[in-house]
Amino acid sequence: MKTNKNIGLYFGTFNPIHIGHLAIANHMAEFSELDEIWLVVTPHNPFKKKSTLLDNHHRLEMVRLATEHYPKLKPSTVEFDLPQPNYTVNTLAVLEEKYPDYMFNLIMGEDNLKSLHKWKNYDVILERYGIFVYPRISGGVIEHQFKDHPKITKVKAPIMEVSSTFIRSSIADKKNIRPLLPEHVWSYADEMNFYR
Repeated sequence: MKTNKNIGLYFGTFNPIHIGHLAIANHMAEFSELDEIWLVVTPHNPFKKKSTLLDNHHRLEMVRLATEHYPKLKPSTVEFDLPQPNYTVNTLAVLEEKYPDYMFNLIMGEDNLKSLHKWKNYDVILERYGIFVYPRISGGVIEHQFKDHPKITKVKAPIMEVSSTFIRSSIADKKNIRPLLPEHVWSYADEMNFYR
């Protein structure tokens, strides 16, 4: 039996996952035509230094803890077994082969849309997949080719200006940022002494 699920892929290092990630993922699950949001834990973003990342299994565990009470949000390890550094176009090809009855879409912030023209095979991505964009306060301009593109949907999600970088540096500075993390994620990070 075909399932034809419409899946939104929310990529991130989630180092750590925070309430901003959760609010956006849940908003996309509840207020768009997407059936599920898969939070794809990225082992190594080509644009980030790997030395700043916690081990994959710790970041995955935090995503699992954050999403356990949200049935439409699922952690994904699809990139863990792919050659690193990996590119989104390769991940999409793997997912399409593994789940031929599912439709896959990307979820990205407006800041990422502004740099989409720098992505590997971005034209292939745009041709084959939908892109759901949530608002971000950021500089730069959206390339003319991406404005009013039929495959790009702007979603009126809440603007969440919380960053994992801010959380990591605040923990290192011994600040209490507990409200910015889902409760179980805070407990796990605190117990494991992360970012101190």
